[in-house]
Amino acid sequence: MRVLLVEDEVRLAETIRQGLADAGVNVEVVHNGVDGLWAATENTYDVVVLDIMLPGLNGYRVCAGLRERGVWAPVLMLTAKDGDWDQADALDLGADDYLTKPFSFVVLLARLRALVRRGAAARPVVLEAGDLALDPARRRVTRAGAEIRLTPREFALLEFLMRRAGDVVSKTEILAQVWDANYDGPANVVEVYVGYLRRKLASESAPAPIETVRGMGYRLTRPS
Repeated sequence: MRVLLVEDEVRLAETIRQGLADAGVNVEVVHNGVDGLWAATENTYDVVVLDIMLPGLNGYRVCAGLRERGVWAPVLMLTAKDGDWDQADALDLGADDYLTKPFSFVVLLARLRALVRRGAAARPVVLEAGDLALDPARRRVTRAGAEIRLTPREFALLEFLMRRAGDVVSKTEILAQVWDANYDGPANVVEVYVGYLRRKLASESAPAPIETVRGMGYRLTRPS
């Protein structure tokens, strides 16, 4: 197993490197996001272990950059944070697993072995609905060829609607899939983000293809 470890805490990185080496793992270590992105792009690894809080580029940006460049090696994110949002953001950006510090070395090794068995994920297909296209790999949305810039949450909402294109999805489903099943923030957050998407997706020649189904939810319409 060949592993790239991107961790800025030098002592922790050496502890992990030594432990993995003792288990027969070939480990390369870098200490910042810029070097991590370069190494993972230029070389081949079975797994990339990536801290979130990194100098240069944080782990979120490194992970997104790898996927944009077509690097599909499994990514395991290490973080000192334990919030659901941090974990969800890591997975939304293309990570395959995460581990919260402090962690058991035995669990880390088991997670790495599981990721290697699973192998690199296939490149996601581009989702299309009429002239609207969403590329999950490059985190890119276009309409009639023109790029539309979305926030991570807007992107996740649109991706969910496009994967269910033609179906009515309720606000409860959207909250569970795009936010969190235990979300307890403002009750109108779905309406707010649907409004954001409609404004960004609308063009001079056509409205946004998201319709409200009164009393039921929302539907991303397919062109007839």
